[in-house]
Amino acid sequence: MKNSLPIVAAWLASVALIAPPSFAQQTAAPKAASATTARANEAVAKAMAMNDKQDYEDANRGKLAELKEPLVKAADGSVVWNTQRYDFVKGDAPVTVNPSLWREQKLNTAQGLFKVTDGIYQIRGYDVANMTLVEGATGWIVIDTLLSAEMSSAGFKLAMQTLRSTKPVVAVIYTHSHADHYGGARGVIDEADVRSGKVKVIAPDGFMENAVAENVLAGNAMSRRANYMYGVSLPAGDKGSVGTGLGLALSKGSLGLIPPTQIIKKSGEELTIDGVRIQFQMAQGSEAPSEMMFYFPDKKALCLSEVATKLMHNIYTIRGAKTRDALAWSKYINETLDLFPDADVAFASHNWPTWGNANIRQYLANQRDTYRFLNDRALHLANQGQTMTEIGNAEFFPKGLATDSSSHGYYGTLSHNLRAVYNFYLGYYDANPATLAPLLPTESAKRYVAAMGGEAAVLANGRKAFADGDYRWVVELVNHVVFANPGNVEARALQAEALEQLGYQAESATWRNAYLMGAFELRNGAQDIGASSGGPDTVRGMTNELLFDYIALRLDHEKTDGMKAAISMVFTDISEVWALELSNSVLNNTKGRVLKNPDLTLTLTRPAFLAMLLQGKKLPELVQAGMVKLDGDPKPLAAVFANIVDFDRKFNIVTP
Repeated sequence: MKNSLPIVAAWLASVALIAPPSFAQQTAAPKAASATTARANEAVAKAMAMNDKQDYEDANRGKLAELKEPLVKAADGSVVWNTQRYDFVKGDAPVTVNPSLWREQKLNTAQGLFKVTDGIYQIRGYDVANMTLVEGATGWIVIDTLLSAEMSSAGFKLAMQTLRSTKPVVAVIYTHSHADHYGGARGVIDEADVRSGKVKVIAPDGFMENAVAENVLAGNAMSRRANYMYGVSLPAGDKGSVGTGLGLALSKGSLGLIPPTQIIKKSGEELTIDGVRIQFQMAQGSEAPSEMMFYFPDKKALCLSEVATKLMHNIYTIRGAKTRDALAWSKYINETLDLFPDADVAFASHNWPTWGNANIRQYLANQRDTYRFLNDRALHLANQGQTMTEIGNAEFFPKGLATDSSSHGYYGTLSHNLRAVYNFYLGYYDANPATLAPLLPTESAKRYVAAMGGEAAVLANGRKAFADGDYRWVVELVNHVVFANPGNVEARALQAEALEQLGYQAESATWRNAYLMGAFELRNGAQDIGASSGGPDTVRGMTNELLFDYIALRLDHEKTDGMKAAISMVFTDISEVWALELSNSVLNNTKGRVLKNPDLTLTLTRPAFLAMLLQGKKLPELVQAGMVKLDGDPKPLAAVFANIVDFDRKFNIVTP
């Protein structure tokens, strides 16, 4: 076969949240900040009116220890984390970084083991997320496990050595279905202990479905775009990556997924784990489709998951994902205020905790109001006829939120979140029929360039706009030349320089990363993001339906036009029968449908199916071993998989 199930698996194994690959340092050096950028960032510094003292005290409060060795390495010697990578983020902001973002990232550089309150500790500053440890009567409850096993293991060892504890982990709680909160599970627990019941794994309803599914069907596109959002290929530095806003960076290690053994389904559920009482609140469809918060009543400690962090989060994430419900998000936080009114400390899966009941309640009220404002403001403007683009340029933000750093757009932004709300309710179309059927970007670009007098004339206007500091106009204008003629070196260079200046000015870390990645790739070409090493757990967690759906979307629809196939798959170990039917260039899958006259029937077990996907086992080999039985003609199956497309992980973004 030209393509086979193991080839399908090769990509399936890379769909989890990406970890930073090794990369060559960029060959074209970034430029300095322009005078316009320097003035813009100076103005931000003068206008900042946020509570630096309290935030700096809170970010560093309770520090007990930090890793002594600067490098955390995997078994093969590769570097998982460099504790010194962001040591340059100190002192006053350089002119190449927005001072507000610099302030946030200085707070995020606090790293090590921190005491939150009696019996609760956090590992912070060693990944994009936090890992929280709660001491029980006989062991430890781990809340979220960082992104990689190596990093979670190193963090847990630091905690045990510092606290002089030999207690084992008795439970893991996944707060929600994003990989940076479950990927490191194998670093703190053994799956055999989970299967035996020795260790509990607790998660919100829908966890497995959403943890696996979000990055699969559109996973290749998401992973490529995530390189821009997280700046994975950018070197750390004042002209490159200064972090993510939500934390520092993604650790580079092995990702895993150990399925939960206990599911929380409704607010008000209470568990006692190893003598520790926990009360749960569901927050489905807020920051993640499967998410929950919870409270430790005996400690008056509130875990906010990722529903409330020290910034404005994403209603829409620019790596690409389903748009979130800002109104529901605000209402969950409003409910939290009533459910847990006596909290004395609140901690989250990112950033640093908040102490003091009055401080917590004000913080939560502002977080609630931030997401409610995004929802109501976007709809207020939309109902007056403003389009998504117009709404994305709206600048009004309430004074009480503007002076609270935890409402600033270090990760999400006011601009793209307002547009996200518009899209959530009304979709991408602005109702102007002139935009119903736009030309392809390359065709539109050629026409614009011709209408403006040719490439030289457009670039002359672009250079003038750059000299005037009008960088947004430069990138919009010169983009036409790049897409009309991607070989125009002068256009690529000017576009890169303008994107770079926008990156230097951006308050949002994700926007900064995206702008600088665009400049990087215009100068150096598309970057391969590498593949996650956590894929096999993801594939094992996929349902048969999701696996078949993924195979179907990879079909070359033009080459399979007119082909027909009827394949029955009988899974003896899980008592499932699946009908795969190819017609009209689509491969439908139907559970429980018994085909009257299938072209081929495969009788097998789920492990045999996974052996094809994950271990590269060939179908004849499995038939010979008695693991698969074939009845009928295998040619239709071969025809299907001969037309499976391998997606390009380096597809172009800033060029056609």
